[in-house]
Amino acid sequence: MDRLNKILSDERYVLYLNKIKLHEKGRKFCKHNTKHFLAVSRIAYIMCLEKKLDIKKDIIYAIGFLHDIGRWKQYESKIPHEKASAALSRSILERCGYTKTETRVIISAIENHRNSNNTPIILNNIIYKSDKLSRNCFNCKVQNECDWTIEMKNLMIKY
Repeated sequence: MDRLNKILSDERYVLYLNKIKLHEKGRKFCKHNTKHFLAVSRIAYIMCLEKKLDIKKDIIYAIGFLHDIGRWKQYESKIPHEKASAALSRSILERCGYTKTETRVIISAIENHRNSNNTPIILNNIIYKSDKLSRNCFNCKVQNECDWTIEMKNLMIKY
């Protein structure tokens, strides 16, 4: 997990996290922060273990910690955050020692984490599901104001 810890201390990564934090300061709905990133990572890792997939733990966690890092660009420029996150992640992954092959896998999962039609690529599908399952709707004070349909809301813990 050394490379993941390099991501967490990467100067640009920290800058992007702080930009998201500023934009979400008054946000009453789920936030895009390290708590969310860790939940996505852990759920995805459990799902990969259950499916007996041979994917390195730090690859899964890198996806989880980078998948929303471009959220600030969506707030500022209306750029879809999955595209912004993928673009911003490339140089971070390079600086933190991920190979070109690993980077392609990570970027693909980031680019597709909002795409429910990921079934041919199992990891992308897992990240999509993990992102949704990470939300604690069952404990949310503003659940009734959320745009998610009742079917989308996590009203029971699954992972």
